Amino acid sequence: MDAPERPLGAFASLIGAARYAELEAAAADTRALLDGTAVWNVNSTASGGGVAEMLQVLVGYIRGAGIDARWVVIQGDPAFFALTKRIHNRIHGMRGDDRGLGVEEASHYREVTEANAAALLQQVAAGDIVVLHDPQTAGMAPLLTAAGIKVVWRCHIGADNENSWTKEAWGFLRPYLGACDGFVFSRRAYVPAWVPADRLAVIAPSIDPFSPKNQEISDADLPAFLGRMGLIPAPGHGRASFTRLDGSPGEVVHRASIVSEGDPIAPGVPLVVQVSRWDGLKDMQGVMAGFAGRVIGRVEAHLALVGPAVEGVTDDPEGAEVFAACVAAWEALPLASRRCISLITLPMEDTGENAAMVNAVQRAATVIVQKSLVEGFGLTVAEGMWKGKPVVASRVGGIADQLAPGCGILLDDPADLEAYGDALAGLLERPDDIASLGDNARRHVLDAFVGDRHLVHYADLMRGLVARQPIGNPI
Repeated sequence: MDAPERPLGAFASLIGAARYAELEAAAADTRALLDGTAVWNVNSTASGGGVAEMLQVLVGYIRGAGIDARWVVIQGDPAFFALTKRIHNRIHGMRGDDRGLGVEEASHYREVTEANAAALLQQVAAGDIVVLHDPQTAGMAPLLTAAGIKVVWRCHIGADNENSWTKEAWGFLRPYLGACDGFVFSRRAYVPAWVPADRLAVIAPSIDPFSPKNQEISDADLPAFLGRMGLIPAPGHGRASFTRLDGSPGEVVHRASIVSEGDPIAPGVPLVVQVSRWDGLKDMQGVMAGFAGRVIGRVEAHLALVGPAVEGVTDDPEGAEVFAACVAAWEALPLASRRCISLITLPMEDTGENAAMVNAVQRAATVIVQKSLVEGFGLTVAEGMWKGKPVVASRVGGIADQLAPGCGILLDDPADLEAYGDALAGLLERPDDIASLGDNARRHVLDAFVGDRHLVHYADLMRGLVARQPIGNPI
């Protein structure tokens, strides 16, 4: 995958002199330590998910620091991705589909991952470092370590509490992971007891404030983005342009696909937005039901459920099914409710344009929602906060790590639709609180979840791997 070099100097004016000096020192130390050793990142999709988005920018910054960083995407058939989606759900503590993780599944998983490992071994060299991301890649570890490659398994998902589904999923994956040189998890609570403490780093994900998803859009230009997408009646006179990751100019030219009742979203109406993949664990349908049942009729507002075009996310075979269920639930609502809710899918042909569309929708929002039933980390929360928006979100997984007091509302029970709807409606009734919470939210993200922190922690990880010392600086 192409990951254009990105200059570390972009952070200088944003994070201040002390943090920037730390970042520069970490880059220099790592560059000298690796001395030409390549660092490979391997995941399962080029677009459509948070891991792909993070790799696109992190690999770019590492390359910009003069380090040989590369990114490759594995291949698999539909049966493989259905299986890994099942593992994904069960690591989250949810059953997912009704299929098993038995001998037949293990055989197919091993066949696909070993084929990908063999292909990668045609490119990597002994001594290189390979970072494997999430369950889809774990089966590659044994062949790579046997060839003298240093292997780190990076898990972006997990569950705070163990149950029968998590035990089954970890039991399936553990035989492939024993020889790994390092493990990285987003939260300490997600780490299985069998992971050696001296091979563990806990590193929170981050946002890139300069990417198309997070770069600034002026108030004058925002209507042009929304109009081009078809969300508001007319494009206006601004420019729907953005800067791509490689520094070249981009422009929003495609329309979103919108399920709505009649006219586009009326300007001036408070907009509530949840941006997610069409994944049952994100509970888009519950977001809609709680909004229809407790917000409509109490305050004026419009809900936009926003996700990628389902054919554009290759490693999530459940997306089309979840989206279809949401459409059916929307169609079953009364006409007055349907007029206040839109289901929006964003085209995926141009990942930069897709990210710019997400950026515009989040900036147009009055309140951001992330009512996941379970969550690995949920970086859409930090993305919304970066735009100065308060967030109403479930107290699950990494969401609780991001949504600090004074930045929004944490819901103790993500399945309690009445409590969610009442909290959202109550916040919409307090515009002064919305403004102050949003200001707090942006400051918190700048302090805790901007990419320089992430890069420094990865530098610690690389130093430990090369020196064969305990890795990372767990947080």
